Amino acid sequence: MPALQLTGVRDVVLLGAHPDDIEIGAGGLLLALAATTGLRVHYVLLTGTPHRHAEARAAATAFLTGAEVTFTLHDLPDGRLPAHWAEAKAAVEAVARSGPVDLVVAPDPGDAHQDHRTVAALAPTAFRSGTVLHYEIPKWDGDLGRRNVYLPLTGDQARRKVELLHRHFPSQSGRDWWDDEVFLGLARLRGVECRSRYAEAYRCEKAVVRI
Repeated sequence: MPALQLTGVRDVVLLGAHPDDIEIGAGGLLLALAATTGLRVHYVLLTGTPHRHAEARAAATAFLTGAEVTFTLHDLPDGRLPAHWAEAKAAVEAVARSGPVDLVVAPDPGDAHQDHRTVAALAPTAFRSGTVLHYEIPKWDGDLGRRNVYLPLTGDQARRKVELLHRHFPSQSGRDWWDDEVFLGLARLRGVECRSRYAEAYRCEKAVVRI
C-alpha cells in the first residue's frame, strides 16, 4: 500500500462542527502528531456551550501534549450551521488567512450530519495550499463509507485515544453509542483494511505529488 508521508508537518488546523468531533475522528492522528517537534495547532470549533468548550480545550491539550495549541471556539447554533453559512464561512476563512498551513483535518463531505457537511465543504475552498484530510464519525445514520487514507494505530494508541475520550468528554457518557466497542470496533475494521491491528481512516480528495 502506498504511503502518504506527513513528515515536515509543522502547522496544522483542526476543524470541528462540535466539541468531540475532532477527537472522535482524528484522536489517533493527534496523538501521533504530538510527537512532532515544533508542532503548531489551530483548533477550531463552530458550535458549543462554554461547558462543552472547556471539555474540548482539556481534550486537545491532552491529545496534543507538547504542541503549541491555539483555540478559536464559536457558539453558532448546534444543528443549524447550513442556515448560518455566511458566519461559518467567515470563521473558517479567517483561520485560513492567519498563516500558511501544512495540514487541515476536517469532517467528511459525505457525513450525514448537516453541520459536519457544512464544515467539510468549507475546508478545501478556504485552504488551498495544505493537504486536507477528512475524518469519519460513527453515528446512528450509518454513513460510514470507503476511505482512501489510513493511519495505522498500535493497540496502545487506540486504547489511549478511547481513554482520553472518556476522560475529557464526560457530558457524552450517557449516549447509547458512546462506548469502547464503537470506537475500538471501527478502529479494528479500518485496521483490517490497511493490514494493521487498528487504524483511523480518512478521505483525501486532492493531493500534490512532489518529487
